[in-house]
Amino acid sequence: MGHVFGRGAAALPTAVRGEGCYLFDAEGRTWLDGSGGAAVSCLGHSDADVRAAIHAQLDRVAFAHTGFFTSDPAEALADLLVEHAPEGIDRVYLLSGGSEAVEAAIKLARQYALETGQPERHRLIARRQSYHGNTLGALAAGGNAWRREKYAPLLVETHHIAPCFEYRERREDETPEAYGQRAADELEAEILRLGPESVLAFIAEPVVGATAGAVPPVPGYFQRIREICDRYGVLLILDEVMCGMGRTGSLFACEQDGIAPDILTIAKGLGAGYMPIGAMLCTAAIHDAIAQGSGSFQHGHTYHGHPLAAAAGHAVLRALIDRDLVARVGVQGETLEAGLRAQFGQHAHVGDIRGRGLFRAIELVEDRATRRPFDPARKLHARVKAAAMEEGLIIYPAGGTVNGRDGDHVLIAPPFIIEDAQIDELVGKLGRAVERALA
Repeated sequence: MGHVFGRGAAALPTAVRGEGCYLFDAEGRTWLDGSGGAAVSCLGHSDADVRAAIHAQLDRVAFAHTGFFTSDPAEALADLLVEHAPEGIDRVYLLSGGSEAVEAAIKLARQYALETGQPERHRLIARRQSYHGNTLGALAAGGNAWRREKYAPLLVETHHIAPCFEYRERREDETPEAYGQRAADELEAEILRLGPESVLAFIAEPVVGATAGAVPPVPGYFQRIREICDRYGVLLILDEVMCGMGRTGSLFACEQDGIAPDILTIAKGLGAGYMPIGAMLCTAAIHDAIAQGSGSFQHGHTYHGHPLAAAAGHAVLRALIDRDLVARVGVQGETLEAGLRAQFGQHAHVGDIRGRGLFRAIELVEDRATRRPFDPARKLHARVKAAAMEEGLIIYPAGGTVNGRDGDHVLIAPPFIIEDAQIDELVGKLGRAVERALA
């Protein structure tokens, strides 16, 4: 054991090399990266253009503090993001990851309220079974019960409504559209309960990621959410840290739901694992209220807007656009879904196969007919992860899928460059891992 403070007590293999969709360790073992780590490595592990961009920027300037300078790569990345962003998005605040982006979004919403003469607006509404990051503000916003539990006394006031979780929440007598309206109307009810004048923002993942496993909204849900936010002057923050940057088949996940947020967060796929980077994007109206008011956003980090990270992010975004990789996500996503349905569609212990693009999940259940989850004491998700590693496959399972305690799912989010044969390899190895875990 060395001196690294790891995530857990277990010894881990040492990664020494990456090539395409594969990682290699110091013992010579090979793993197919079926989840991009945590939906990060969208370009695989050896992209020549991104590596060259980092090297070139390092030869120019590695660091210039944003309290004194901007940089060419930061400006170029911001311009390119805004060019392709949802309607109304006009400004980009570059950070070092997803949690930082969400923290910035929440603080920006609060400062906007102050700058526009609405100091009473301070309450944040989010959804249960969500995840928005691990720093205290982002953790408070999230609805991941087990991640919140130890730190509950430290978390700021946040109110949580039901998720849009069709497999678990839609009644048999409801159409998907009717269910979506019912789920969205919980937001209006909560706003009215709290007092509309006190509500600052509503934050949600367009496609729920790690906590519930690639849960997409039903048709019409987010249109109704947007209407409710507009009616009561509540800012809509969309967290696309995991589901954005092409992962679901459009550059920004919310494009598929026909809406645009007031504030949007991205990370993970923006840096593709080559550099730590995230971003908080907002409308011109929000930016201008501060620029023409107090004059500055009272926030910042030493490494935000880092030139090396921005150069990597710009190269990743150029690759997604210029190589038409987002469209490829749609095609390969259908191939992955077909493979998962062939492997697990009739499986006695797979209750749901869901997701969009190359952002998919299977939910494991003890009884398909009743959707009863396995006893959480069994820790089935951890058993699946261990079995997959033995098969040479990296996936991203989690427990607490249903309510923070019960339920298991496996999240699958491979690099966008994955080939058909590698999808077959992924599905086959996952099938064997699930059987070994259930045995």
